[in-house]
Amino acid sequence: MGPQAATRGCITLPMRDELSRTDPEIASLLQLEQERQRSKIRLIPSENYVSAAVLAASGSILTNKYSEGYPGRRYYEGQQYIDAIEQLCIDRAKALFGVEHANVQPYSGSPANLAVYLAFCQPGDTILGLGLPHGGHLTHGWNVSISGKYFRSVAYGVRRDTGRIDMDQVADLARAHRPKLIWCGGTAVPRIIDFAAFADIARSVGALLVADIAHIAGLVAGGAHPSPVGYAPVITTTTHKTLRGPRGGMILCTAEHAQAIDRAVFPGLQGGPHNHNIAGLAVALREAAGESFRQYAHQVVRNARALAEALLARGYDLVSGGTDNHLILIDLTRKGVTGKRAARALDRAGLETNYNTVPFDPRKPFDPSGLRIGTPAVTSRGMLEPEMELIAGWIDRALEAERRGDEQALDRIGAEVREMTVRFPAPGL
Repeated sequence: MGPQAATRGCITLPMRDELSRTDPEIASLLQLEQERQRSKIRLIPSENYVSAAVLAASGSILTNKYSEGYPGRRYYEGQQYIDAIEQLCIDRAKALFGVEHANVQPYSGSPANLAVYLAFCQPGDTILGLGLPHGGHLTHGWNVSISGKYFRSVAYGVRRDTGRIDMDQVADLARAHRPKLIWCGGTAVPRIIDFAAFADIARSVGALLVADIAHIAGLVAGGAHPSPVGYAPVITTTTHKTLRGPRGGMILCTAEHAQAIDRAVFPGLQGGPHNHNIAGLAVALREAAGESFRQYAHQVVRNARALAEALLARGYDLVSGGTDNHLILIDLTRKGVTGKRAARALDRAGLETNYNTVPFDPRKPFDPSGLRIGTPAVTSRGMLEPEMELIAGWIDRALEAERRGDEQALDRIGAEVREMTVRFPAPGL
């Protein structure tokens, strides 16, 4: 019997059987979720599929070990192999991104960003970041986040005429408010980020530039997006999304800031790191260093551009007029359907998206005017430009069916989607 014959969805048969005996409810829900991930076209730009190897490391016995501290400097014994795993992960991150220091312990992207504040700011300091309604992240100073409550937050935005970041406004606000820290990056930014321009502005006002590349880390690693290294002394990221690792966070920085970052993560914010996720990240970083991942990153961008062009041809309004990366932000105002209605209809049709505000959106965030979609997961399944044309057609048909109230049409599209997903197996499932 080969190694694959003894596994189902990266869980060995004894493990699967034990879970079914111990907790049949959870086992059943996991099986249903696996089938959902297999049978739907997942277009949420922050989601992806990890490999079977990443899943195996992330679900390993490393979850049994507690490891406060850093390699060679732990507060618990029995770290011989844990230290080797974490050091390997650190070395791979440094090599892949070309940085002097990497901290791989943050539990996710938001804790990583909070660690940056702890390392460099005092409560009440001024920070400058892209506003949430214009594509920024909650942790870049938005008022419902701790970052907007503990610090004096100033927000820049995008130009109304182009949908692109208003660099003149960034410069004006930086000169007027003299922030301690400037964020670049976000969660709904479909265009290339001009790290050099941000670095010039930060330098001119004596601010620390921090690049949040959570969405584009895989594209940066694969050479499909410019790198912030050399421009931003501190870089934060999640480890999933386009990087195709487990759920987690990472901080990359120059040697000058290494001690401040490490102290902020531990003991400043966290206790023991999640060793199983660090092992999964180490595997993902090894994968990302290969030529096949580089091809994947460039195909993500090609697919996003093809999908954007197909939507534009069908009369859809795209924020900034298109995309340079993995992400597309659709303004549905002229289509006569809200983002929430659209997302729910598309989900019924087998197309998983998320409703999202668009810049200058007159609607509330919980029922906005836009949809946010992306191509990381479909590219991981091996889909190419012809499939993007099909997906655009299904999106258009589904939203037209929603406007008519034709639920049967949505179900027919869902059947077509399931038929196509069979031809493109999901990695790791």
